[in-house]
Amino acid sequence: MEISQCYCLGRVTKPWGTKGQMAIYLDVDTPADYAALQSAFVEMKGRLVPLFFSIDQLNGNRAIATFEDMTPDETARLAGHELYLPLDMLPKLDGNRFYFHEVVGFSVVDSQRGPIGKITQVLEYPAQPVFQIDNDGTEVLVPVVDEVIDRLDRDTHTMYITAPNGLIDLYMGEINR
Repeated sequence: MEISQCYCLGRVTKPWGTKGQMAIYLDVDTPADYAALQSAFVEMKGRLVPLFFSIDQLNGNRAIATFEDMTPDETARLAGHELYLPLDMLPKLDGNRFYFHEVVGFSVVDSQRGPIGKITQVLEYPAQPVFQIDNDGTEVLVPVVDEVIDRLDRDTHTMYITAPNGLIDLYMGEINR
């Protein structure tokens, strides 16, 4: 299993108690979906290694886990490591809800400008994520907000948007109009 085939579930943060338990931060929208999780992968020396555990407590995005077949010293070395799960374990989304990795490669069509280009990646900035769109070599950045996204067509891999007035013109100007 490669990291490119996985998503980051969260990370092991610190030891908890004296019996080898570890605190885990779950970087997901609905942590309760993972309350019964019994395994995940951790990256060590460039490879994904399976870990087996039980979640003993779950409070919001914070979990306390007991790892199987590991001493307290071994579990303490997991602190700071990210946990991964295969992409196929992500809950399916529908409508205009999507995962960032899912829309990479989608064509973008603006209600005013028409075809804009393809999403090359979603840049996750602290204030707000943005779509990075390639328009024949010109980068176009569009905010990832509900008010911009009109419709997502998974069958044709197309996202229909209504960009804020003048935003697309900043990047593409009038020449491509």
